Amino acid sequence: MTDHPYPLAGVLGNPIAHSRSPKLHRHWLKTYDLVGDYVALPVEGDNLETVLKTLPKMGFVGVNVTIPHKVHALHIADQVTDRATLIGAANTLTFLPDGKIYADNTDGYGFIENLRQNASGWRANAGPAAVFGAGGAARAIIVALLDAGAPEILLSNRTRAKAETLRQEFGSRVRVVEWVQAGNMLEEAATVVNTTSLGMKGAAEFRVPLDGLRPDAVVTDLVYTPLRTPLLDTASEMGCTTVDGLGMLLHQGVPGFERWFGVRPEVNDALRKAVLA
Repeated sequence: MTDHPYPLAGVLGNPIAHSRSPKLHRHWLKTYDLVGDYVALPVEGDNLETVLKTLPKMGFVGVNVTIPHKVHALHIADQVTDRATLIGAANTLTFLPDGKIYADNTDGYGFIENLRQNASGWRANAGPAAVFGAGGAARAIIVALLDAGAPEILLSNRTRAKAETLRQEFGSRVRVVEWVQAGNMLEEAATVVNTTSLGMKGAAEFRVPLDGLRPDAVVTDLVYTPLRTPLLDTASEMGCTTVDGLGMLLHQGVPGFERWFGVRPEVNDALRKAVLA
């Protein structure tokens, strides 16, 4: 917790105007009657290190980092948590009193807490998890699922080489499936996760055949615009428990807010409404 008279935090990205993080953190600041503010900061990649070294001098106590800076931020940091190292990216930076930058990755934490809160009785060890996509978000999800006890990750990506890279990094509990066969993963999967932008407003459709979905599966989509993606709608019609992606955003913000402002905030319906407003 900072003793700064007016602590500032924010989110760095490019583009960043669409970010809901300012609504999220400002809701908590208001709810807990705390002094400070949280702002969106558009930052070009070439300027990232200069900006990160300058922000503490301007009263910033920490920042969230989003696309495309998560990997670069990890390399700029002075201290890095084990999970951020394992994931290979940072999304939460804290500026320490001595000026050093402490990097963490709370995406996997947010993902797991979202499932625990919104899919009653969900257990990672209930069976294999099917993961679509092999980008930065997928890395955090795979680490979190393996850590939570998933016996196996069935991984499929449009570019197979990227999926193979993750298999090499995370070991034999990750099995790569060709994209054209991706629908076949669903017959085994107790947990199904879309980490791609497919199905997002303005992006291509999620075209993987879903007829193999088990009705006892928990299906979640990291996309939250729209809140109910075609994947979640179809899964719901087939009897699956579905969890939207907004909760992951809300929960991943908790550890950073607690570090910066000294209060552990709650994720509840009032917060969801404020962020969606």
